[in-house]
Amino acid sequence: MDYIKVSFELEPILPAREILYAELGELPFESFEETETGLEAYIPSPDFDKGMLEDLIIFTLPNQKAEIKIDTIEQQNWNAVWESNFEEIIVNDKCVIRAPFHEASAVEFDIVISPQMSFGTGHHETTFLISNELFALDLKGKSLLDMGCGTGVLAIIAHKLGAVNIEAIDIEEWAFENTKDNNKLNNVEGMTVLHGDAGLLTGKTFDVILANINRNILINDMTTYAKSLNKGGIILFSGFYDTDLPQIKASAEANGLVFVKNEVKNNWTMAQFQKK
Repeated sequence: MDYIKVSFELEPILPAREILYAELGELPFESFEETETGLEAYIPSPDFDKGMLEDLIIFTLPNQKAEIKIDTIEQQNWNAVWESNFEEIIVNDKCVIRAPFHEASAVEFDIVISPQMSFGTGHHETTFLISNELFALDLKGKSLLDMGCGTGVLAIIAHKLGAVNIEAIDIEEWAFENTKDNNKLNNVEGMTVLHGDAGLLTGKTFDVILANINRNILINDMTTYAKSLNKGGIILFSGFYDTDLPQIKASAEANGLVFVKNEVKNNWTMAQFQKK
């Protein structure tokens, strides 16, 4: 399948980039990359409609100076693009996240990820922030949910750290398939990988929940996440800017979750809550 890359050149960049990221997350865009001049967003060609971009700028950012460039990326070229740019990621000095074509690393946790079109290689700030925080938690014997799993990298790290009864869920079929592939690359067995949304959580509870999605979806599904977290359990939210933290915090606290802390990297935030 071909993909469309939409490049937004913004002046000024903020807060327009934050608004675009949130709004595009409600459309069928599958991955995003910040640039020095704005934002790049990727969407399957069959789902692309130029009119939705024009409406977005007119109604969401009426006074914003924005230039839009649209490019088609052929599927066979996509892997070449990420392979040429994929560098190893070091997390917490104990973990390396690498591609299959990299040599194995002499670290305690050597994680192999073939991202294909999935979000979550560890390169993005939100994935890195949660990955790093996992090493500060005691996951041994804990049940865990990776909601919006993308490549499955967070669930795989959690498995290596001793989490059990892990479920990884994503609404996108390509992410669902990619997580299963990456489990095989890392010799992970016993993880349940599901294709769907928060509706799959009915009647299930976990000791730890990871939700690296976007602000609007997090808020929309907050009640479900809170019900799915065991008492005393920990939930890590990311996928949003630090300016969005007050909204996330208000929604979480309204559902009985207690704010513990947050970490910031390049304006992106990871927030930790606990269910008392």
